[in-house]
Amino acid sequence: MGLVVAFWIMAIVAVISALGVVFLRNVFRAALSLVLCFITVAGLYITLSADFLAAVQILVYVGAISVLIILAIMMTRDVQRGSPSNKLKLPAFVVVIVFFGVMIYTMTQTPWQIAGQAPLAPTTGPIALKLFGQGGFILPVEIAAVLLLAAILGAIVLAREK
Repeated sequence: MGLVVAFWIMAIVAVISALGVVFLRNVFRAALSLVLCFITVAGLYITLSADFLAAVQILVYVGAISVLIILAIMMTRDVQRGSPSNKLKLPAFVVVIVFFGVMIYTMTQTPWQIAGQAPLAPTTGPIALKLFGQGGFILPVEIAAVLLLAAILGAIVLAREK
Protein backbone atom coordinates (compact mmCIF):
# COMPACT_ATOMS: atom_id res chain seq x y z
CA MET A 1 0.00 0.00 0.00
CA GLY A 2 2.86 2.40 0.82
CA LEU A 3 4.44 1.79 -2.60
CA VAL A 4 1.20 2.74 -4.34
CA VAL A 5 0.98 5.98 -2.34
CA ALA A 6 4.63 6.78 -3.13
CA PHE A 7 3.98 6.06 -6.82
CA TRP A 8 1.03 8.45 -7.00
CA ILE A 9 2.81 11.20 -5.07
CA MET A 10 5.80 10.99 -7.40
CA ALA A 11 3.53 10.84 -10.45
CA ILE A 12 1.77 14.04 -9.36
CA VAL A 13 5.11 15.77 -8.67
CA ALA A 14 6.40 14.62 -12.09
CA VAL A 15 3.37 16.04 -13.88
CA ILE A 16 3.52 19.33 -11.95
CA SER A 17 7.25 19.72 -12.64
CA ALA A 18 6.71 18.89 -16.33
CA LEU A 19 4.06 21.60 -16.46
CA GLY A 20 6.58 23.91 -14.78
CA VAL A 21 9.02 23.21 -17.61
CA VAL A 22 6.41 24.31 -20.11
CA PHE A 23 4.88 27.29 -18.32
CA LEU A 24 7.74 28.93 -16.38
CA ARG A 25 8.99 32.09 -18.07
CA ASN A 26 12.45 31.95 -16.47
CA VAL A 27 14.51 29.48 -18.51
CA PHE A 28 16.83 28.58 -15.62
CA ARG A 29 13.90 27.75 -13.34
CA ALA A 30 12.35 25.70 -16.14
CA ALA A 31 15.60 23.73 -16.39
CA LEU A 32 15.56 23.10 -12.64
CA SER A 33 11.96 21.96 -12.97
CA LEU A 34 13.14 19.56 -15.68
CA VAL A 35 15.73 18.14 -13.25
CA LEU A 36 12.96 17.57 -10.69
CA CYS A 37 10.87 15.84 -13.35
CA PHE A 38 13.78 13.53 -14.25
CA ILE A 39 14.37 12.66 -10.59
CA THR A 40 10.71 11.84 -9.96
CA VAL A 41 10.64 9.64 -13.07
CA ALA A 42 13.59 7.74 -11.58
CA GLY A 43 11.57 7.40 -8.38
CA LEU A 44 8.67 6.03 -10.40
CA TYR A 45 11.02 3.43 -11.87
CA ILE A 46 12.08 2.42 -8.36
CA THR A 47 8.46 1.93 -7.26
CA LEU A 48 7.94 -0.27 -10.33
CA SER A 49 10.98 -2.45 -9.39
CA ALA A 50 12.94 -1.25 -12.41
CA ASP A 51 16.06 -0.30 -10.50
CA PHE A 52 18.39 -0.42 -13.50
CA LEU A 53 16.19 2.04 -15.41
CA ALA A 54 16.19 4.30 -12.34
CA ALA A 55 19.98 4.22 -12.21
CA VAL A 56 20.26 4.98 -15.92
CA GLN A 57 17.70 7.79 -15.54
CA ILE A 58 19.75 9.37 -12.78
CA LEU A 59 23.10 8.93 -14.53
CA VAL A 60 22.12 9.90 -18.05
CA TYR A 61 19.31 12.41 -17.71
CA VAL A 62 19.92 14.01 -14.33
CA GLY A 63 23.68 13.66 -14.35
CA ALA A 64 24.55 14.47 -17.94
CA ILE A 65 21.75 16.00 -19.98
CA SER A 66 20.45 18.29 -17.24
CA VAL A 67 23.94 19.51 -16.45
CA LEU A 68 24.56 20.28 -20.12
CA ILE A 69 21.23 22.12 -20.44
CA ILE A 70 21.90 24.20 -17.35
CA LEU A 71 25.46 24.88 -18.56
CA ALA A 72 24.13 26.04 -21.94
CA ILE A 73 21.62 28.31 -20.20
CA MET A 74 24.35 29.76 -18.01
CA MET A 75 26.47 30.46 -21.11
CA THR A 76 23.77 32.65 -22.64
CA ARG A 77 23.50 36.26 -21.64
CA ASP A 78 19.72 36.84 -21.60
CA VAL A 79 18.44 34.06 -19.34
CA GLN A 80 15.57 35.88 -17.66
CA ARG A 81 13.39 36.59 -20.69
CA GLY A 82 12.85 33.11 -22.11
CA SER A 83 11.08 32.50 -25.42
CA PRO A 84 9.21 35.36 -27.04
CA SER A 85 5.50 34.99 -27.73
CA ASN A 86 4.51 33.82 -31.18
CA LYS A 87 1.42 32.97 -33.22
CA LEU A 88 1.78 29.20 -32.90
CA LYS A 89 0.16 28.85 -29.48
CA LEU A 90 -3.25 27.78 -30.83
CA PRO A 91 -1.91 25.22 -33.36
CA ALA A 92 0.41 23.83 -30.68
CA PHE A 93 -2.51 23.55 -28.27
CA VAL A 94 -4.58 21.67 -30.89
CA VAL A 95 -1.68 19.28 -31.55
CA VAL A 96 -1.30 18.66 -27.80
CA ILE A 97 -5.02 17.93 -27.39
CA VAL A 98 -5.01 15.50 -30.34
CA PHE A 99 -1.88 13.78 -29.02
CA PHE A 100 -3.40 13.57 -25.54
CA GLY A 101 -6.56 12.02 -27.00
CA VAL A 102 -4.54 9.43 -28.93
CA MET A 103 -2.58 8.57 -25.78
CA ILE A 104 -5.75 8.15 -23.70
CA TYR A 105 -7.31 5.99 -26.42
CA THR A 106 -4.16 3.86 -26.64
CA MET A 107 -3.94 3.39 -22.87
CA THR A 108 -7.58 2.42 -22.49
CA GLN A 109 -7.72 0.08 -25.50
CA THR A 110 -4.45 -1.82 -24.94
CA PRO A 111 -4.75 -5.20 -23.17
CA TRP A 112 -2.03 -4.64 -20.56
CA GLN A 113 -0.43 -7.76 -19.08
CA ILE A 114 0.20 -7.64 -15.35
CA ALA A 115 2.97 -9.71 -13.81
CA GLY A 116 1.90 -12.12 -11.11
CA GLN A 117 4.71 -11.20 -8.74
CA ALA A 118 7.45 -8.62 -8.38
CA PRO A 119 11.07 -9.52 -9.21
CA LEU A 120 12.65 -11.52 -6.40
CA ALA A 121 16.14 -10.03 -6.69
CA PRO A 122 17.36 -6.64 -7.90
CA THR A 123 18.62 -6.60 -11.47
CA THR A 124 21.20 -3.85 -11.05
CA GLY A 125 24.02 -6.10 -9.78
CA PRO A 126 24.15 -8.58 -12.68
CA ILE A 127 23.76 -5.85 -15.29
CA ALA A 128 26.46 -3.73 -13.64
CA LEU A 129 28.83 -6.72 -13.65
CA LYS A 130 28.25 -7.27 -17.35
CA LEU A 131 28.74 -3.58 -18.17
CA PHE A 132 31.60 -2.69 -15.85
CA GLY A 133 33.15 -6.06 -14.92
CA GLN A 134 35.78 -8.05 -16.78
CA GLY A 135 35.67 -7.01 -20.45
CA GLY A 136 33.05 -4.33 -19.70
CA PHE A 137 32.81 -0.67 -20.62
CA ILE A 138 34.43 1.16 -17.71
CA LEU A 139 37.02 2.92 -19.89
CA PRO A 140 34.46 4.67 -22.18
CA VAL A 141 32.49 5.77 -19.10
CA GLU A 142 35.61 7.27 -17.53
CA ILE A 143 36.61 8.98 -20.78
CA ALA A 144 33.11 10.51 -21.08
CA ALA A 145 33.35 11.79 -17.50
CA VAL A 146 36.71 13.44 -18.16
CA LEU A 147 35.42 15.02 -21.39
CA LEU A 148 32.34 16.36 -19.58
CA LEU A 149 34.56 17.81 -16.85
CA ALA A 150 36.80 19.43 -19.48
CA ALA A 151 33.74 20.94 -21.21
CA ILE A 152 32.43 22.37 -17.95
CA LEU A 153 35.83 23.85 -17.04
CA GLY A 154 36.17 25.32 -20.53
CA ALA A 155 32.70 26.86 -20.29
CA ILE A 156 33.53 28.40 -16.93
CA VAL A 157 36.72 29.92 -18.33
CA LEU A 158 34.85 31.29 -21.36
CA ALA A 159 31.94 32.65 -19.32
CA ARG A 160 34.12 34.36 -16.74
CA GLU A 161 34.23 38.09 -17.16
CA LYS A 162 37.58 39.72 -17.94
